[in-house]
Amino acid sequence: MHISAVILIVTMLAGCLCAFASPTRRLTGRNPRRRTHPFNVHDLWAMQRISEPQVSPDGQKIVFVVRQTDFQANCGRDDLWLINLDGSGLRQLTTHPSGSRQPRWSPDGKWIYFLSARDSSTQIFRISADGGEAHQVTRLPVDVRCFAIAPDGRHLAVSLEVFPQARSLAETAKRLEQISKRQATGRIYDRLFVRHWDAWKDGRRAHLFSLRLGAALPVENAADLTAGMDADVPSKPFGGPEEFTFTPDSKGLVFAARNVGRQEAWSTQFDLYYVPRDGSAAPRLLTPGNRATITQPVFSPDGQYLAYRAMVRPGYESDRFRIVVRRWPAGKPRVLTEDWDRSAATIVWSPDGRTIYTTADNLGQHSLFAVDVQTGQVRELLHQGRVSDVAAIADRLVFGLRHLCSPVELHTLEIAGSARRSRPDQSVPRQLTRINARRLATIRFGEPEQFTFRGWNGEQVYAYIVKPADFDPRKKYPVALLIHGGPQSSFGNDFHYRWNPQIYAGAGYAALMIDFHGSTGYGQRFTDSINGHWGDRPLEDLKKGLAAALRRYPWTDGRRVAGLGASYGAYLVNWIHGVWPGRFRCLVCHDGNLDERMAYYETEELWFPEWERGGTPWEKPGAYTRHNPIEHVHRWQTPTLVIHGGRDFRVVDTQGLATFTALQRRGIPSQLLYFPDENHWVLKPANSIQWHETVLSWLDRWCRK
Repeated sequence: MHISAVILIVTMLAGCLCAFASPTRRLTGRNPRRRTHPFNVHDLWAMQRISEPQVSPDGQKIVFVVRQTDFQANCGRDDLWLINLDGSGLRQLTTHPSGSRQPRWSPDGKWIYFLSARDSSTQIFRISADGGEAHQVTRLPVDVRCFAIAPDGRHLAVSLEVFPQARSLAETAKRLEQISKRQATGRIYDRLFVRHWDAWKDGRRAHLFSLRLGAALPVENAADLTAGMDADVPSKPFGGPEEFTFTPDSKGLVFAARNVGRQEAWSTQFDLYYVPRDGSAAPRLLTPGNRATITQPVFSPDGQYLAYRAMVRPGYESDRFRIVVRRWPAGKPRVLTEDWDRSAATIVWSPDGRTIYTTADNLGQHSLFAVDVQTGQVRELLHQGRVSDVAAIADRLVFGLRHLCSPVELHTLEIAGSARRSRPDQSVPRQLTRINARRLATIRFGEPEQFTFRGWNGEQVYAYIVKPADFDPRKKYPVALLIHGGPQSSFGNDFHYRWNPQIYAGAGYAALMIDFHGSTGYGQRFTDSINGHWGDRPLEDLKKGLAAALRRYPWTDGRRVAGLGASYGAYLVNWIHGVWPGRFRCLVCHDGNLDERMAYYETEELWFPEWERGGTPWEKPGAYTRHNPIEHVHRWQTPTLVIHGGRDFRVVDTQGLATFTALQRRGIPSQLLYFPDENHWVLKPANSIQWHETVLSWLDRWCRK
């Protein structure tokens, strides 16, 4: 199909999705504005967030998590909900103030296990699928991070943070208590990591433990399966239960771990290991010879095959994830998706074991795909929106779906025919939940549209623009150019809780998002093209993309443009200051580097700058100065809002303070918004509201004239 036709279809679908997500236009009669308002940050935090759908063993019910904001406590609270597969019977299952998360069905379908902090620490509880009171399953001396249930239903695997030298869980708990009572607060380190993401290292590791469920509950002890390993299971800071699984016979576990010792801060090597459930033997390496990332082991329904995701380039966190299958327990690995130029984000087996379902960034979407296990042939099942949390049952898939005009709602997709038809893009998902329907009925969104242009090297680049809410084609609107971080990520058809373009559309701005070279979802070569080219290729895409948008949409005002970015996007804001001066009315720099050379010594995950720059600063000094914003501060002139979090150990707050110092010393109008309690992201509701109000106030100050 010609690309112009594809873009036309995508644009039409985006408009349809917005119309579907905003029933206001049909419910409020001739004057839809009478009972509605443009989307704002308060609407964003009032949305209930759906996650972790889990289908019952009989395929008839779905348990899932709903998070709602507790504004008084300034945090979110998770509860479990149930719904039938046909969309009926929606009901809330848990209501405890301490929250409930990570639901998992027992193999017989009688119980739903979950995590809750209702016993002063985070422990495992279970509740009948028919409702009633929850019963505590574990009473361990330390918090449970995550867990898995064995196929036999009689064993659990749990991740616990322990001191590796401690002889028992009680000893870890006692040592933590002693540390809390010390008057001296100093810590001594002899290796990296010293701190990671937003936490200082305190000597503990996340170990994998097993425990047996019996008549006597709660269980108060467990056996350490990864004792002696110098690794966290699951990995920190974002790893979860997807990184370990029981074997089909329930006698062992397979897990992923970065067991590289003192190289942890500059290695991306994750391997798979097998360990007996009873701890009778040490973990055994399953992936010898690997030097890159291997993760997410998943057994086929019949237990004959193990699938996992694997990269091939050591040190590169944005390499393409392939799907690999091997016969269990001793078969040779077989790569299924070597010829598929997308990076698989998950693995879900079909009940018959003939298909693996996965999702991947894909042309500004995060689409759903089916992979034939025998041939490796890949078929797109659902293109539009962002698909998450996929589960497969007999004749359909269950998943979360969100897009630029709606947060996540649960959907199903029939697969008996769609996975085999010649045009699977015609499959239509059916919406199961409408958790946010009432809220959406009060909101007016901006209409999104996807377009393409010729960027660096004449290559095609994708972008989204979101029209201002209450759009009038006779008016001229200021433009908010949103620059994504990563840099290997994507600003696409997604409902984001930190960088949501509808916030700017609701405030009367045209929100423009450009997936410049380095973005994901356009092939690995496109992603790799940013390596060593942080300051030239993406910048050329931004220049050409902004020009293309101003030509294509005459209602955009090229004289009133603001540039906003976070992380890599904020680095690019600092770079734009000096190499593209005078183009923007104002800039917003959130958690961005000013000095790339010093940033190497301040950050924690060293593999990232070493890959992007081709080595360390002492090996490749020119690579760290070639596109370094600090070298061009003498050309700065644009009013800038600087934002930083005090617990950001990825881009350390001294970089933001240095940026503000440079602005102030040069006499450039500037503000600093500093959050001492936030990390690389702004997560607390009150802080997020302050963030958005401050940003919009800054844009209005400079772009409303």
